Amino acid sequence: MNIAAAANENMAQLSNYLVYSALAVYTLAFLAHIAEWAFGSRSRIAKQSAALTAQEQEAKASAAAPAVTVRAAGGTATLERPKVVTRNRGRDVADGLGAAGEDEKGELLGRIAISLTALAFLIHLAGVVTRGLSVERAPWANMYEFSTTFSMVAVGVYLGLLAAGKKVRWIGLFLITTVLLDLGLALTVLYTESDQLVPALQSPWLIVHVACAIICGASFYVGAVSSLAYLVRDSYESRLEAGRTMRLSTVWRRLPSAATLDKLAYRVNAIVFPLWTFTIIAGAIWAEAAWGRYWGWDPKETWSFITWVVYAAYLHARATAGWKGRKAAYLALIAFACWIFNYYGVNMFVTGSLHSYAGVE
Repeated sequence: MNIAAAANENMAQLSNYLVYSALAVYTLAFLAHIAEWAFGSRSRIAKQSAALTAQEQEAKASAAAPAVTVRAAGGTATLERPKVVTRNRGRDVADGLGAAGEDEKGELLGRIAISLTALAFLIHLAGVVTRGLSVERAPWANMYEFSTTFSMVAVGVYLGLLAAGKKVRWIGLFLITTVLLDLGLALTVLYTESDQLVPALQSPWLIVHVACAIICGASFYVGAVSSLAYLVRDSYESRLEAGRTMRLSTVWRRLPSAATLDKLAYRVNAIVFPLWTFTIIAGAIWAEAAWGRYWGWDPKETWSFITWVVYAAYLHARATAGWKGRKAAYLALIAFACWIFNYYGVNMFVTGSLHSYAGVE
């Protein structure tokens, strides 16, 4: 027994070392992502070329547009077709060049950033696995374990999208910034020593329910970042359309177009929403096994339901009311804010919850 306990303690120490090592490598990836954006500004020749191309396309479109013939008393008059300006859905804008722009050095730094992110992810994964081995259970029974696993899965989703050929490298800087904050908070404020489960958590539903919640949160995060980037890019396009400038325009124009970001956010949220529904159902089944009732309006249960309602409203509004713009983006961000509060706020600031075993006193 003493040998097993010593082995588990050594495994826990190894887990801590790996998580700290992952934090260090993520820091290097963060600096590489910043450098990629810094060196990604396009050259003056490239800017002039893009402006001339846009002017040529506008001239061709004007020439191709048919004239409008209007009958008037005593004759006819030929008018030019009026310019129709549409918002969001109708705006045809190409995606930006990405964080690296057209700069070869920026592109190299971007590849280095992705390589460092992948290396940090592998170290991070090893830290999560060794934490589970040290307690011989799933490594997400308290807030520290949930946080470290959540950030790991978020990075995994990002790398998976890149491996699938999706042009989402621009998310890297935002993601790694969040991961650094999450791991820093986990290691300083939320850290809990390896321990066995309380009786209420000793169930196979721990693996199912919490694992689904982690996957949902990581995916919702990608949707939230896309929605936030959409708001910035949409403002940039609107100002550009009106002939005005915007601060940091050299950065914002390298993002995907507003339409692309809007579509990405919607698809991610729509795909993950059924899994979030199952997560709540699995939690209710687990609650019946642990406490003898399926639903009791515990603060955690209440905010899980609120989060579900807001995401459902977002998807319903887009499907029926045709919300495909800023209103939808604001609603998506509110939904993710509910998810964040359900995790951090309820566990840290709400008392009297049956979920008070989260590991923070």
